[in-house]
Amino acid sequence: MFVKKYKYKNGRTFLSIVNGYKVNGVTKHEVIMKLGYLDELEKEYDNPIEYFNKQAKDIESNLSFLIKNSKLQINSSSRKNIGYMFLKNIYNELGIDSFLKSKQKDLKVSYDLNKIFSLLVISRILYPGSKKETFEGRNRFFEPFDNFSLDDVYRSLDYFNNYKEELEILLWNNTKDTYKRDASTTYYDCTNYYFEINYNDNDLADEEGNIIEKNYRKRGPEKNHRPDPIIEMGLLMDSNDLPLAYDLFPGNESEKLSLRPIHNRTKAKFGLERTIVVADRGLNTSDNIFYLAGRNDKEHMDGYIYGQSVRGADKEFKSWLLNQDDYVCEPIYNEDGSPKMFRQMIFNEDGSLKGYEKRQAYFKHKSRIYPKEITIKRDGKRNTKVRTDQKQMVYYSQNYADKQRRDRNQMIERAKDIINHPEKYDKITAKGSKSYINNIRFVKDTGEIAKGLDLSLKLDKIAEEEKYDGYYSIVTSEFKMSDKELRKKYRGLSKIEETFKITKTELESRPVYVWTKEHIESHFLTCFIALYILRLLEHKTNKEISIPKLIESIKEYECTKLSNTINLFDTYDTVIEKLAIMNKVKLDNTLVLTTNLRKFLNY
Repeated sequence: MFVKKYKYKNGRTFLSIVNGYKVNGVTKHEVIMKLGYLDELEKEYDNPIEYFNKQAKDIESNLSFLIKNSKLQINSSSRKNIGYMFLKNIYNELGIDSFLKSKQKDLKVSYDLNKIFSLLVISRILYPGSKKETFEGRNRFFEPFDNFSLDDVYRSLDYFNNYKEELEILLWNNTKDTYKRDASTTYYDCTNYYFEINYNDNDLADEEGNIIEKNYRKRGPEKNHRPDPIIEMGLLMDSNDLPLAYDLFPGNESEKLSLRPIHNRTKAKFGLERTIVVADRGLNTSDNIFYLAGRNDKEHMDGYIYGQSVRGADKEFKSWLLNQDDYVCEPIYNEDGSPKMFRQMIFNEDGSLKGYEKRQAYFKHKSRIYPKEITIKRDGKRNTKVRTDQKQMVYYSQNYADKQRRDRNQMIERAKDIINHPEKYDKITAKGSKSYINNIRFVKDTGEIAKGLDLSLKLDKIAEEEKYDGYYSIVTSEFKMSDKELRKKYRGLSKIEETFKITKTELESRPVYVWTKEHIESHFLTCFIALYILRLLEHKTNKEISIPKLIESIKEYECTKLSNTINLFDTYDTVIEKLAIMNKVKLDNTLVLTTNLRKFLNY
């Protein structure tokens, strides 16, 4: 091996360490390590060629020694992940390492809190699993996560949960300017995570039965209809799709009550000014309307954008929605100015799907300012009526209408089969379709459909539903906001839904294996930080690379430790190349010295 000089057309000389070999008697050179331009290297080394020729000889000597003497050990692996450096860089950029090191100074613990927390966060992103699995897999990373035991990992969870509020503030302060965060519009939604246990947690109560502290694991409406106890999470995000804060609450509590506490605390601790909260129709309650903007005072109150049920609305609203007067129909265009097209479903007379036709998409909409009377809760009683003005916007989507019709037709076809062959079905297999059948009842013990019933289709229900196919409704406190802007902001809720999907799919936050309240809180804190880091990394790539792809490439970017000083790389893709350029590091060499990797990893 030796240093080879390459003369470029720009007049500069580039140096690389190459290995010479012969093919059919012809000498060829394989680049082992790219070093850089000679004029730049001369700023660091007195004689770069002489210095790196010596390095090349050392590498060649070490390799020769390794080839002759290296042995594989049973149950050992010299393969180490190095891609986590990009996650660790953001972790340190957020100041989490300094924060935990500062906290540790006041504690009498022998293990390193920051080392354990960073292991839990990074492993949650790349190798999600239980705390035990994370501890057992700690040696897969290039740097040593050592000098602590599995018991120390569990002990550390008793500290981390106390730092939630401070960490949320730290993360906001360290990102609000760098990432130009915009909290003038915020997004809120809830989801739940299940535990693989078959009992509810008991709340702590005093001798008189008054609840002192609520525990989390309770049976409630789980998103996938599992019977297991769950915990609820409410998540608040900004307009940049970045998390702001989260709250946990028992699985049997209504999400409708969760918005006000997290909104109030987040505004106070971040020093936020007026914000418009966007939430789905499940959060559209009288109390939440009044709390945010009930007095129609834009100067001193916040705002809201809520989804609203069309079929569950009052008679007056439905009448206004169906009245075709005042609707505006505008063609929709793509960013390049071309017409936005969609595939319209074409149905046969019997309601079955015939095929599709390509059609131009239109935004058919209308809105009004309406004096809405709501009943709010005061002094524990819901008996106070107030009037608040709100903008109500409705719009029609042919695509949505087709989907609703298709889905309902499938249910009706099964309902017809249930009517003709009730013995084939039970309470579970008739789910969905049973709502379209008159007089249907089930045997309590078996779940079978009771015999001797006069079953028939609910034709009135079907006709009533058909009237509202394709209609959406959004309500807001923002009277001057255009219908287009209103729809655009409401659609931003899809990002928070995507975020929940990331926590459950990529981060595998469920099922939750820890069981004490403190450990549960710490588990979700590490998941929140992991999510934060991933969203920031996505932003750094200008959202050109998806989070699943980022995780995949970072996870695959590994090296083999040939010795204590030399490491072999055999994986490199466009994602790693982009991340390397962002972080101003050079990662396309085949062989890299351990000293250089330690610089990259900052340990």
